[in-house]
Amino acid sequence: MTDDYREGGTLILQRPLGASEKKPPAGDACLVNLHPPGPDIGRRIPLLNPQYIVGRDSEAGFVVSRSSVSRQHARLYIDEDGNWWVEDLNSTNGTFVNETRIKDKQLTDSDQVRFGDAIYKFLAGSNIESAYHEAIHNMAIQDGMTGIHNKRYFTEFLEREIAVCSRHGHPLTLVMFDVDHFKKVNDSHGHLAGDAVLKELAARIRPRIRREDLFARYGGEEFVCVLPSTALPGGIVFAEHLRTLIEERPCVFENLTIPFTISLGVTTLHRETGVDVAGLIKRADENLYVAKRGGRNRVVPSLADLIPA
Repeated sequence: MTDDYREGGTLILQRPLGASEKKPPAGDACLVNLHPPGPDIGRRIPLLNPQYIVGRDSEAGFVVSRSSVSRQHARLYIDEDGNWWVEDLNSTNGTFVNETRIKDKQLTDSDQVRFGDAIYKFLAGSNIESAYHEAIHNMAIQDGMTGIHNKRYFTEFLEREIAVCSRHGHPLTLVMFDVDHFKKVNDSHGHLAGDAVLKELAARIRPRIRREDLFARYGGEEFVCVLPSTALPGGIVFAEHLRTLIEERPCVFENLTIPFTISLGVTTLHRETGVDVAGLIKRADENLYVAKRGGRNRVVPSLADLIPA
């Protein structure tokens, strides 16, 4: 008898164990779907059998219906000591653990596993329930692909900082930017290359963010930085630093070298009333599009912000 079930859109085939197959030892293990966004996001997929073939083939034990996933992409299996491993099955787009391409690797609790562009978090051990709830909480505020904060968290953070700015009279700068000609990267090299560019961008910028600042993915190839207690001149210097940080070297993905740049719009809120989250975002976004129309790979601040009150 076969006990099959469906987690979201991912079909998990729980086939009966053969006589020679080992049962998993006591202790839970599961994968949590982190990316791409959609109805399956946050789904917990328990690992109940000793092994699974991962692939987009409908006959795979772990079906991942993504074009970037090979028909038989990888194998998940448990060894005699109770450790879970992932083995790549010569897939086209590779299997990655914590963004390092692997052939065969033992998994540890909280590892991030990627099949093509499908990303999962591996959880194992006696505290799996609390770890799962922590992962779900993080997913509510983080972007699954880049690991930085998401749009929802950004808007809540910006709303709080606008209130602080209004109450105490501190300046607040918002920097909005996106990758120039990003569609051309996807069209020329594929969406996995585009994902690599976005992850590279996030990895370069994240260490430059102060504890009190916020760096978030706004959507697609668009990002934002919120700089509390920062006046416009400081925001412009910060934005120019990001621009040169990205321009200085290309992204290397597989055997591809992909040069890329960003365009940035900057605006500052200081001693103003009646400006809400949508209004401040609109100002920064308008400046970003001025930068795009002006030739890209440049910073454009609000001219009105430069005029002393």
